[in-house]
Amino acid sequence: MAYTETIQQLNDARRRILEIRAEMRELQAGIEPEQVEDYEFTTTAGPVRLSQLFGDHDELILIHNMGSGCVYCTLWADGLNGVVDHLEDRAAFVLSSPETPDEQRKFADSRGWRFRMVSHGGTSFAQDMGYYTDAGEFAGFQPGVSVFRKDGDRILRLSDTAFGPGDDFCAVWHLYN
Repeated sequence: MAYTETIQQLNDARRRILEIRAEMRELQAGIEPEQVEDYEFTTTAGPVRLSQLFGDHDELILIHNMGSGCVYCTLWADGLNGVVDHLEDRAAFVLSSPETPDEQRKFADSRGWRFRMVSHGGTSFAQDMGYYTDAGEFAGFQPGVSVFRKDGDRILRLSDTAFGPGDDFCAVWHLYN
């Protein structure tokens, strides 16, 4: 197929993707927030509750990470590290994984990560949020993102999205294509 014809088809497909993304934003806006419990995590400084992770912000972006053994999770975290300052202008930001705080810190230091990390190891947090399953082809921890909002003394989950190869959360995928 000729270059010009192929480019036109690609541009048409990109336009359809933008239309689908607009539809997805509308659906997302209609989701009723879900109240969640004030989970306790572990950090190198000791225990911390979900409510404490918000700091001075009303919203919290929490990355569900599988840990240092997942090369994709490392790639996503490397990319997010580059925009964490921008994200933290609007919301608190933290990465959660099942690894111990000491394992997390050692790996984060080796990657130059600047964001906060918490361990959900030994808790039901990942499973309760839908990022752990013990059945099927993808048994185990799964990667993604959840966004929470503090509403008085309640914590609401506003949205969540799974990560996967080719997703919009990693610029590298699109550069490879």
